[in-house]
Amino acid sequence: MDIPRALVITGIAVVSYLLIQAWQQDYMAPDTPVVQERTSAPDNGAAADQDEEHLLPEPDSAPEPGAVPDVVAADDGNAAGSDEQGTDRIQVKTDVLTLEINPVGGDVVRVALPEYPRHANTPDQPFVLLENDATRTYVAQSGLVGPNGTDTREGRPTWSTARTSYSLGDGEKELNVDLTLDQGGGVRIIKRYTFERGSYLVRVSHIVRNNGNQPWQGALYGQIKRDGSEDPGKSTQGFIPMPTYLGAAYWSAEKPYNKLPFDDIQEDPLKLTQEGGWIAMLQHYFVSAWVPDAQGRYTYSTVYRQNRDEYLLRFVGGNQEVAPGEEKVFYAEFYTGPKVQDHLQAISPGLNMTVDYGWLWFIAQPIFHVLVFLQSGQLDLFGLDLDLGFGVGNWGVAIILLTFIIKMLFFKLSATSYRSMAKMRKVAPEMQRIKEEYKSDRQKQQQETMKLFQREKINPLGGCLPMLVQMPVFISLYYVLLESVELRQAPFFLWINDLSVMDPYFVLPILMGASMFLQTRLNPTPADPTQAQVMKWMPLIFSVFMLWFPAGLVLYWLTNNLLSIGQQYVITRKIESGS
Repeated sequence: MDIPRALVITGIAVVSYLLIQAWQQDYMAPDTPVVQERTSAPDNGAAADQDEEHLLPEPDSAPEPGAVPDVVAADDGNAAGSDEQGTDRIQVKTDVLTLEINPVGGDVVRVALPEYPRHANTPDQPFVLLENDATRTYVAQSGLVGPNGTDTREGRPTWSTARTSYSLGDGEKELNVDLTLDQGGGVRIIKRYTFERGSYLVRVSHIVRNNGNQPWQGALYGQIKRDGSEDPGKSTQGFIPMPTYLGAAYWSAEKPYNKLPFDDIQEDPLKLTQEGGWIAMLQHYFVSAWVPDAQGRYTYSTVYRQNRDEYLLRFVGGNQEVAPGEEKVFYAEFYTGPKVQDHLQAISPGLNMTVDYGWLWFIAQPIFHVLVFLQSGQLDLFGLDLDLGFGVGNWGVAIILLTFIIKMLFFKLSATSYRSMAKMRKVAPEMQRIKEEYKSDRQKQQQETMKLFQREKINPLGGCLPMLVQMPVFISLYYVLLESVELRQAPFFLWINDLSVMDPYFVLPILMGASMFLQTRLNPTPADPTQAQVMKWMPLIFSVFMLWFPAGLVLYWLTNNLLSIGQQYVITRKIESGS
């Protein structure tokens, strides 16, 4: 009798420990050094000067051009629509992106996502992913370095454009925004941003037209610059807000997805040369990534600028020559938007893994795809590509249906467990008699109890199996709710307008606790008084623990408890009636 109760308690403790450990190891740890660095000043001016010198270009080191320019000249300014040089930012609007480009350097300095509101109750205020103002620096930069590059030690160029506002019109599938630069000597460079309808992927091309009489040499680079500020998209609800990963990631030939937390960038900067690949900056639900031509060879690197508390993620290609009278296109793609797995997988191998479901990803992925199927009627899993054309249309209802499916998969296992528990409940008086009769002989007491179990065909460990089996499902669903942008701000009904965050009024956790209490009433009472007290208080303890969990996760647990209660009640009554 002591063994199954101890295992149940241990099982709950393991679930709690694994979830807390996932928070600490995967998410919480990287943020700590960042805060410390941001509050500290640089040691002296010499350190800053050394940092600046390291970031200057080295055009003679082909095919590894080495470091690219710091690209801090101008630095965008703090005004919303203009820069320190007085130049107006170039406004670009598509159906899914609202961008601002700084003519100085031609960098993307602001990106808003109209399809993703900042808050559920303010649908007209889009979430801002990239920005450069007094509170946060997060921009995408690119250019040409090398003997004839546009970006040099002397600074960065100011690009010209036909107008300062561009918009993807109705019926148009593509929008080109051209920035031009005359270098002199007959060399004209066009920096072209190409946007497609419905896409968060932007093609950035540098078209070099050499109409002079001398060869042109240069290399393409792209980088993401971000300071150590907190993730503006993280949840702040509850006593224990949901932490998520904020940091870098990259692809390598040895491993398709490599995390690179901020503290690792400070201690051990990345330097990697390979063909293809990508480098990205991750935050909750969203990602920005440079994806150069898969056929080219690039050097990927990271730099931490302590004096500015800024992290630079970059790629740089090898020097290439453009002969007189020729034209060459240097291009890369930049993704800035939600972490939608299908979109990311189509862009580059491993990029979809930025949706990080943790060490139980092999369980979380099928759960996610089944949820999508139930919600939308579309299924893309294990080679299947189905589209029923309809779904329930509500993520909360989809979670309830998912719980039914999981319950059906474990139905026989649960039934066996509940029969064992019902039999133990039935023989509880006999067990109490054995305990009192052999209370001075512990060994004899255990022997008689085991004989009783054998005679009644009771498995003392049977009651623990459903709990143990569902631990991975519970943890996997936690990751799905936390990481899947599809469930961001997904409403259920009435007061629950976001299943990915906690229930604001704690109704679901209270109901879940009540269901746990009712379930314990159907279980046999532990003979040990201490265990009996623990099991008595367990529903309350677990309810408090679940107060700050995503409402969708609590909904799953509540639904599972209600189904278990129904199944257990029927089996218990049959056993007690002798049928």
